[in-house]
Amino acid sequence: MKFFVDTADVAEIKLLAASGLLDGVTTNPSLVAKSGRAMHDVIAEICAIVPGPVSAEVAATDYDGMLHEARILRAIAKNVTVKVPLTPDGLRACRHLTNDGAMVNVTLCFSAAQALLAAKAGASFVSPFVGRLDDIGESGMALIADIMTIFRQYPYLKTEVLVASVRHPMHVVEAAKLGAHVATVPPAILRQLFNHPLTDKGLAAFLADWAKAGLKIA
Repeated sequence: MKFFVDTADVAEIKLLAASGLLDGVTTNPSLVAKSGRAMHDVIAEICAIVPGPVSAEVAATDYDGMLHEARILRAIAKNVTVKVPLTPDGLRACRHLTNDGAMVNVTLCFSAAQALLAAKAGASFVSPFVGRLDDIGESGMALIADIMTIFRQYPYLKTEVLVASVRHPMHVVEAAKLGAHVATVPPAILRQLFNHPLTDKGLAAFLADWAKAGLKIA
């Protein structure tokens, strides 16, 4: 499974990229607005840090507007992935952009039928929002299972399932068990994947025994 980080905080991205665990970045208008910086500057800086796909979302909702904004975003860097909403105009823009050689992330997916449409439109990624489904009493992981089952029936579909709206580490684990290609997670959730009390306890015991023995490596 590939790990993307879902943030526009450049400092956070630098720290996580240094770990070697980061395969890409996703942003959205809300995250960019939270940064307080111009979108062009934020995306350009992120693309210089992370060589993998960096999703930058259009704000337009009509086909022509999406294509206009996509041209601007694609000019920032070669690893920009244009993010469009899962709407009729968004899927139409997806097909056009894909045919033109762009990477496209179709976002705000909440059903298997929508995911299938995104794949048919040639999306590089489709982003099902598992946490938001859980919030309304539906099962985000059931959606991932359905999408993966459908995609496996048609090997010619090259769209990768990018699990989004991740709320806790088990979302990542369950998505990986189902074979999802990518999980995009907030920095705090990515760090939680490291944590286990037995790791901390074991390390403390090892260090205590080492100190007690008075040993040194060098």
